Amino acid sequence: MSTFITTKANGGVLTITLNRADKYNSFVREMALALQTELHKANDDKSVRCIVLTGAGKAFCAGQDLAEAIDPDGPELTKIVSEHYNPIIKQIRLTAKPVVAAINGVAAGAGANIALACDVVVAAESASFIQAFSKIGLIPDSGGTFTLPRLIGFQKASALMMLGDKVSATDAEKMNMIYAVFPDQEFEAQVEKLAQKLATMPTKGLALTKCALNRTYINNLDEQLALEDELQSQAGGTYDYNEGVQAFLEKRKPEFKGE
Repeated sequence: MSTFITTKANGGVLTITLNRADKYNSFVREMALALQTELHKANDDKSVRCIVLTGAGKAFCAGQDLAEAIDPDGPELTKIVSEHYNPIIKQIRLTAKPVVAAINGVAAGAGANIALACDVVVAAESASFIQAFSKIGLIPDSGGTFTLPRLIGFQKASALMMLGDKVSATDAEKMNMIYAVFPDQEFEAQVEKLAQKLATMPTKGLALTKCALNRTYINNLDEQLALEDELQSQAGGTYDYNEGVQAFLEKRKPEFKGE
């Protein structure tokens, strides 16, 4: 495994940490491919019921390492987008596990948009987000032009992408860009609490919910109702559904297995 990515498993939670702290966790090819590998392994590992993605040091992720992008011997931009970032976004959206982005510091460029593709995004109070692409003449990638307008609206997303304004974690929460902000001194404990809660929930039901959400901006109402019917039937056939119903009837706490 690349030293640019570290992992830690604890009670059904797999924490994946971007680990180029001296470069603000900016991506190079090795790091991007290593993250893809770890996301793939986490999806296939039945013991993993929640994935947390975070960064080492002061930053979450500063996006692409520009030294690699302009290196004549390095990958071209089209390769960086198609082979590095697009697969990461697809894996986050298609993995059958909830993915929590724990934003410990600045999330810029591709780093911001990878974060926003996750299922639950929380940030430390001192963290910030920036669509930095316009500052170097590029367009937002890593799904940003899809995700951000749907989170905060077309006009606000357009302005942030064109102006490249830095958005504080508090403002990001207010504009519905992210789920929650935690004080810096409580951040790690609150992330752990949230992740452990997700890891004890009915994982297959969460995966089916994610599937429905992935289609919500593509389907019309009839198509979405039909999809809900199909997915609800699948959810009703799981162990966790039966356990949840029995626990409700018996007035006890359910013990979900993620099955």
